[in-house]
Amino acid sequence: KMTQQMRDLQLAQARKPPGPSSPNAAKRLYRNLSGKFRVNYTSFDEGSLVGRGEKEKLRKSYLFQSSAALFEAVELQDLDRVQELLKQYSPEELDLNTPSSEGLLPLDIAIMTNNAPIAKALLQAGAKESPHFVSLESRSLHLSTLVREAEQRVNDLTAQVVNEAPSADCSDKEKQLKAWEWRYRLYKRMKAGFEHARVPDAPTNVHLSVASSSSVQVTFCEPLSANSAVVTKYKVEWSCSPTFSPLLGEAIIDKLKNLHFTIQGLVSGTAYYVQVSAYNMKGWGPPQASVPPFAIPSNWREYDGRAPRRRGQAEALDHLLSQVKTFHQHCVCHEPCKNQPQSRKHSVSKSLKHLFHPGSKFLKTLKRGLYLAAIFYKDDNILVTHEDQIPVVEIDDTYSCLLMQDFLWFTKVSCMWEEILWLRQCVTVSQSSCSCILQTRFKMLLAISQMQGLLGIHDLGQVFFEPIKDKQGNILIVTLKEVKTNQTFESVRWVPICKLQTSRKSVSSPEEPTALDMLLISVQEKLAYHQRSSHALSPGLYLGYLKLCSAVDQIRVLVPERLPNILCHVKIRSNPNISREEWEWLQKMASVEEPVPAEPEADTPQNPLFQELQVAIKELMTLVNIPLQEAKDFRLYSQEVLDFGGQVSFLLLLPPSDDVCTAPGQNNPYTPCSGFLTLPLQIFELGEEG
Repeated sequence: KMTQQMRDLQLAQARKPPGPSSPNAAKRLYRNLSGKFRVNYTSFDEGSLVGRGEKEKLRKSYLFQSSAALFEAVELQDLDRVQELLKQYSPEELDLNTPSSEGLLPLDIAIMTNNAPIAKALLQAGAKESPHFVSLESRSLHLSTLVREAEQRVNDLTAQVVNEAPSADCSDKEKQLKAWEWRYRLYKRMKAGFEHARVPDAPTNVHLSVASSSSVQVTFCEPLSANSAVVTKYKVEWSCSPTFSPLLGEAIIDKLKNLHFTIQGLVSGTAYYVQVSAYNMKGWGPPQASVPPFAIPSNWREYDGRAPRRRGQAEALDHLLSQVKTFHQHCVCHEPCKNQPQSRKHSVSKSLKHLFHPGSKFLKTLKRGLYLAAIFYKDDNILVTHEDQIPVVEIDDTYSCLLMQDFLWFTKVSCMWEEILWLRQCVTVSQSSCSCILQTRFKMLLAISQMQGLLGIHDLGQVFFEPIKDKQGNILIVTLKEVKTNQTFESVRWVPICKLQTSRKSVSSPEEPTALDMLLISVQEKLAYHQRSSHALSPGLYLGYLKLCSAVDQIRVLVPERLPNILCHVKIRSNPNISREEWEWLQKMASVEEPVPAEPEADTPQNPLFQELQVAIKELMTLVNIPLQEAKDFRLYSQEVLDFGGQVSFLLLLPPSDDVCTAPGQNNPYTPCSGFLTLPLQIFELGEEG
């Protein structure tokens, strides 16, 4: 193909036809000019065949084609430009895997010039090698042809420039000559790169682990050799025999962003051997066996046949709730509510106008009592009423019962915002008992309904983990919700948080701030808590630290401020699965009734999990600011592995038995001083479930 193209170009030069031999030929010649000659370049005989305006239009169309720009950037070894184009355009827009008229792809040029950074950037974007190179011989022949014909073109143009008198046409020939000289050097460099390359060395750090009862995972790193060509793919092979004969399967990995592969569909209890080899333009390198050499698919539950703790629980609770609803469906208490319109029928935009209606029931000031405040925020703005107040409604102005019990009940209700009307109907039945607790909780449901109706939104968000109290006897329960949509509502006012705080300071009493003032002062901290509590851990196995402290009316759990929905923790490894063999080892360790060793012993077998736990324990002790020598009294919880959705699992590290939960007034040597907070256990459980 390249030979025929060059012949066509030579004939075009001699006969001066009405256009270039092909659009691709002109396009490629223009594209491959260096920046030095690109500005005034005119491809072949365009100058005598097209007008100046059309020529400029053609030039710009070539210049702005993303595919052409990518080829040019790769040929000029401009890494920044390559990365910019890969970020700006999709692989399809760039024609990333469409060969040029020379039968080359951007990745071919990068690997044959041994430009590893550009090649790796292209590979991560999904680039492939040219399908024209079916063998080493075909690649060598193709490169030789490119070099030979580029050299011939240089010789022909040199003769024409020397023999012709100075003219505009001669000037164009000189520019073409410089372009072809540059291209000749490029092809020679590519040919030399191919000839000096060798097959890659074996991959390094090939590690095999048990991913589940039916799969194993292999991770690996690039070969160490710096003299070979860029590796473009890897091959994972597995077998039940250490000689890999017969092979049970193989997989080609050409997406090199993450060098790992999970082998699925294996038989539990069977040993599988795995090896990995690398490939470059010279072929496949030697395979590297994994460490350990084999793995047996299993899971820690197989040790005693234990079923998952939460299997069927969600379904059972849903069924129970459905039964309760069915039982109450025809209850007398429901009759007055049958004809009540559903607030959901009102659009959010229409209902939010209540915020600015003079007759709204939002409160401006607090009297002595219990109140509900709803914070809706978007970026650095917060939703306020027409009087620049955070939406607040009254729950009970005669509140005198124990708050913590009612508050924790309120947090559980927050999991059922959509069922508030039904809950109100159910609580009404028991009002005749005149129970203070029931009366307060019914008023809580009424306040929630009022807030939902005024805002036109059922979901009020997450309850902040502790109410706000002031010296005037006010108690404020706060809910937080982030508005992530770009939807805008007519007449709704979003106020910058800093502006709201500034305006409030001008009228507040710094000596005795009200609960609303305290809310505004600390609103940034509460928003930060709300955002952090919604973060999720990346997949892996973690070591968690369980530390409790008790009070008269509650138990609280220690959590990190940066991730308050999870126990204090460090990551052990990326694989969340504990195999049956690892769990057996943990059980043996627990049966000895010795503390977790903080330092390795000389005669200790090199168990990978043992080594990982040692590193994790040291890191965790540093995190919670506990002296490492005290870790000798700590224990690993060996009853189960805590599993969170199959992608995250926890082993628990416990203080000595007497110090797991600190009593009121007791000296607590195992609680860090900063960077942590304690949450009520029920609040933590709700956050963990979320």
